[in-house]
Amino acid sequence: MIDILEFTLEHLIQTFDKDYGKGRFHAQALFRDIFKQGNTHFLLSPEFLDSPRFARALAGKVSVNPGEVVKTFAEGELTKFITRLEDGLEIESVIIPMTRHNTLCVSSQVGCKMGCKFCETGRMGFKRNLRISEITGQIYNARHTLKKDIKNIVFMGMGEPLDNFDNLIGAIQVMNEQQGFDIALRHMTLSTVGLVPGIERLAKLAMPGLRLAISINAPNDTIRSRLMPINKTLPLARLKKSLTNFPLGKRGVFLFEYILIKGLNDSPAHAALLADFIYPLPVRLNLIAYNPVQGLDYESPSDEQMHEFADLLSARGIMVIKRWSRGRSVAAGCGQLGRNV
Repeated sequence: MIDILEFTLEHLIQTFDKDYGKGRFHAQALFRDIFKQGNTHFLLSPEFLDSPRFARALAGKVSVNPGEVVKTFAEGELTKFITRLEDGLEIESVIIPMTRHNTLCVSSQVGCKMGCKFCETGRMGFKRNLRISEITGQIYNARHTLKKDIKNIVFMGMGEPLDNFDNLIGAIQVMNEQQGFDIALRHMTLSTVGLVPGIERLAKLAMPGLRLAISINAPNDTIRSRLMPINKTLPLARLKKSLTNFPLGKRGVFLFEYILIKGLNDSPAHAALLADFIYPLPVRLNLIAYNPVQGLDYESPSDEQMHEFADLLSARGIMVIKRWSRGRSVAAGCGQLGRNV
């Protein structure tokens, strides 16, 4: 069985050649129909109608199964959709409208092992890794089921991407395929809690342009270990060493994500410690207001607190982008995935 949402074009060409004595001509036709047009009746396209023996041999051998979109939730133009997988488990993805395009927030696991204390997905625990086709199926459904034009991918949905390393990289390669989904690496961002072994494996791959985001969320080990259990085994010093050795491209920067939580990590002293940690790494910091999660006592900062914290970092030469909540009303904000509304 050819699970087509796991294939690059060259992989399909090799498979057609090995198994059927066919090649690029039919592989390109299949990619056009399925990836570009969302057409699952590709055997009726001219290329296959003109090769009836091959079409008969291929019938029932190609699977297009991105999972079933069972629910959607909207907040303005933002859409969260829930996909039911073959085993009945469900994942969540978010389509985020931007000025000139849509960004798709993709899940990489069902649940998560990392157990971050502010995160709804972390409270679910870990169910399993997603297969390549279950990761790429999210962009298939966004484009062809929900009819949204997707230009950017952020691996910031359910799960820790680097904890599903091989399937993550396979999915990136499929999404990057020019004759398929055609998402440039520079339009993909991979977010991690700071899983150092995964960062070090990623550093060895030739994937120029792929952006790396670190969910940092605290200025020191004491607070970070309280919020993010991963920090107990992979503390900030080890994380910084892995980033210092990471081969950023020319003019490349790391993206740091800092969820601002009232009374916990939002003081001027915290801003100073954070700036000290960042130096001399090239960093663009996304300052994100905490999104409430049911059952947790953390509080969101005020707009004034967001501005003050950002100004302190800017004064230290750090580029800061303030991110106010989007999708909070439909539990689609940062840290909220895993709770249906």
